[in-house]
Amino acid sequence: MRTRITLACTECKRRNYDTTKDKKLHPERMEVRKYCRFCRKHTVHKETK
Repeated sequence: MRTRITLACTECKRRNYDTTKDKKLHPERMEVRKYCRFCRKHTVHKETK
């Protein structure tokens, strides 16, 4: 079953993206490099609750 997660920018701490992931295959928190429209650059986004 896929679980809905939210990704937050590590620099400005804003929640920018919603996505899904499979908790059985990837139980650890996800980290993705994505564009932050508030910082206006690509930054690392981490999974939040």
